[in-house]
Amino acid sequence: MRLSIVTFMQPGVEPRGQSFDRIASYARRIEAAGFPGLWVTDSLGRGRATLDPLVALGALAAVTRRIELGTAVLQVSLRHPVDLAHRVQSAQVLTGNRLRLGVGSGSTRADFDLFGADYAQRFRTLTSSLDIMRRTWRGEPVNGGVLTPWPGSEGGPPILLGAWRNPRWITYAAKQCQGWIASGLYSSWEDLENGMRIFREAGGAYAALANVLVDLNNRPEPGSLAERAKVSLVCGPDDARQRLKRIEQIGFDEVLAISPAGALDEIERVRDYL
Repeated sequence: MRLSIVTFMQPGVEPRGQSFDRIASYARRIEAAGFPGLWVTDSLGRGRATLDPLVALGALAAVTRRIELGTAVLQVSLRHPVDLAHRVQSAQVLTGNRLRLGVGSGSTRADFDLFGADYAQRFRTLTSSLDIMRRTWRGEPVNGGVLTPWPGSEGGPPILLGAWRNPRWITYAAKQCQGWIASGLYSSWEDLENGMRIFREAGGAYAALANVLVDLNNRPEPGSLAERAKVSLVCGPDDARQRLKRIEQIGFDEVLAISPAGALDEIERVRDYL
């Protein structure tokens, strides 16, 4: 089982105009430490400043050379599928085909309200948008026109579907995508065990558990994500070892860990437990 890093890409305390330096430094440290991948999240309209994930990956691509770069997960249903396909293709090219595209329907109404998008139809929009995006990447006509694929990017990047517990979407991830991304924040241990059984029985090959919060001091702030997360490494070292072992026994191929404080050294300690 591999351990990679996911980041919320939140503002820091650096002087105005110097965010890139902090972000680039963090990415370089992650690559130098030997982690296999760096993933970014996708949120907006939730009362905090965020970066567009594909723009962020373009910046990360410029300062790294080897690590995989991914989205965990991109809210496909918020965007126009052809425009999104073009942006994804651009990120795929600029990352040197290191992009792993985690996608989802979106789950937060505030994001949809900001876009004026249809929250109730988000699942139907997801499948239709993915179909259009795949056709676009193959160079097929869409809406009477063709978006010519960039050489070397034909077919698009590997697509991994984010799903918490719904059997239909876990099966879709196994049969129609290149992998499944579960959530440490919102999926219980029982959800993960049941979901893995469904995924493997449907022929799924790769499964990642994303947003696994790390705090080996076990001091989550009241009401924080770390306190509310259903499956996490917010615990002491001995419990962290046991939880990692359980995640591996369930059958996950990769854990995408996140430190709310950006403490890379703590995630390195967790990697040593594997």
